[in-house]
Amino acid sequence: MTEPGAPHPDPASTPEAGSTTGDEGSATDRGAGSVTGRDRVVRWVGLAGAVLLATASFLGGALPERTTNPAVDGPLTVILWLAGTTAMVGAWWALRGGAPSVSWAYRTAGLWALPLLVSAPLGSRDVYSYACQGWVYADGGDPYAIGVAAAGCPWLDAVAPVWRDTAAPYGPFFVLLGALAVVLGGGLVGTVALLRVLAVAGLLVAALCLPGLARAAGVPPRRATWLVLACPLVGVHLVAGAHNDAVMLGLLLPGLLLLVHPPGRLLPNRPGAVTVAGVLLGLAVSVKATAVVVLPFAALAAVRGRHTVAALLRDGGLLAVGVVGALVVTSLLSGLGLGWIGGLGSSGDTVQWTSPPTAVGMVVDYVGRLVGWPLGAVPVARVVGLVVLAAFLVLLWCRTWSALRTPANRSLTSDGDWVMRLASRAGVVRPADPVTPTGERRLILGAAGMALVATVVLAPVFHPWYATWPLALLAVTATRTAWFALPCAAASFLALPDGSNVARLVKAPGAVAMTLLVLAVVLRAPSWLRRPP
Repeated sequence: MTEPGAPHPDPASTPEAGSTTGDEGSATDRGAGSVTGRDRVVRWVGLAGAVLLATASFLGGALPERTTNPAVDGPLTVILWLAGTTAMVGAWWALRGGAPSVSWAYRTAGLWALPLLVSAPLGSRDVYSYACQGWVYADGGDPYAIGVAAAGCPWLDAVAPVWRDTAAPYGPFFVLLGALAVVLGGGLVGTVALLRVLAVAGLLVAALCLPGLARAAGVPPRRATWLVLACPLVGVHLVAGAHNDAVMLGLLLPGLLLLVHPPGRLLPNRPGAVTVAGVLLGLAVSVKATAVVVLPFAALAAVRGRHTVAALLRDGGLLAVGVVGALVVTSLLSGLGLGWIGGLGSSGDTVQWTSPPTAVGMVVDYVGRLVGWPLGAVPVARVVGLVVLAAFLVLLWCRTWSALRTPANRSLTSDGDWVMRLASRAGVVRPADPVTPTGERRLILGAAGMALVATVVLAPVFHPWYATWPLALLAVTATRTAWFALPCAAASFLALPDGSNVARLVKAPGAVAMTLLVLAVVLRAPSWLRRPP
């Protein structure tokens, strides 16, 4: 990102490192490091919420012997879940402008995670799918060619019915990790415990990378660390739910950190650091294919010196070597080849209005039924969403590349194109900022975060834990946080303890509401983007 040998200014000492905006809350007005009575109240309220959720997990969580939940397991479970989620969301939101310090954020988030670490699985039954897919592979089967039911997994009753006959949608690296958990775990409880250990390990690695990424982008580390680690989605779904998204983030964030920081003692050679970053990013893709949308922006972060085509080919090529090498090695090591690519389509088997394209298709189908025309619009709407996503990702990358090539005496958004205006509205870039190393890093990482936002919004399916993907990157780049923190807070209420989705209870009204929201955004976007940021 800078010329070899050039000094790297400490972003923490720059004005933007401590800057905040009006939507951050009163916590931004105090000095970093000062712990107030309000902070202590927030810590204990969040812990109380985590304890309530852990209690709800044993009363009506995703226990292996219970795959259905008539009447939502009774009112007590719902009351505990609602109270616990409200307490955690409220406590997280209260300090969205930043914790007193990074270490305070670490300790508080760790305290909240303790009850969830020993709870029953919460919010999803996916961990049992991981276990069965690992069992299929350990038993000599191909989880990309056969469902866990047909393979005869002994823990089939614990798997959600919708996933019993589908191929594994995860990469070969995670299948290998799942099989290792099965072999070492011995039984279902041991396997689930080891899968949770893997998730927590990934989360810990990601947590260690957050301050460095935030400093590289000129964002307060204490705010970025709090926004990610204290978010209820992380505690409930990545810790208690043991989702492999935590493993993906534990590979993705260190890979990006290697790219935006100068070489250190461990990897003093810049080409070596770029190659290792490529390996980490390739492994992230080999856990969950969603990470692939970050790769084009990672190539921009790999460039040292001026952003020219030759530099992009040189440094992006090194990154590609690491990415492809990781994918090839894990595919060959597993013996499954590229069969995992075919399993990606099975993740769209559910139809829920929480995905905007799916919601639009559902509403069109509802209208069609009213007039006697069965249209089958959901698949069409999903394809349209994916086409729009692909076009947006290409345009976002091209405009980011163009902005990086802007002369140093010009503003990143001086050309006024709508993509950069969108980035400015999101707080990823600032209209008046000249092109600086910190501004470049913030732009690249923020653009990768926006790419993940678009992926989450336009994908055929949305689950609450998907929101943690863009959260991790936006927290370390965006100077405005309410626009992505508020959806994360709302998503925390979507999954009941046993894995049932609240969206199912309001299927038609939810689809209509989401469609109206999509229409409002489409109609308002042009005038909103034209206004000066």
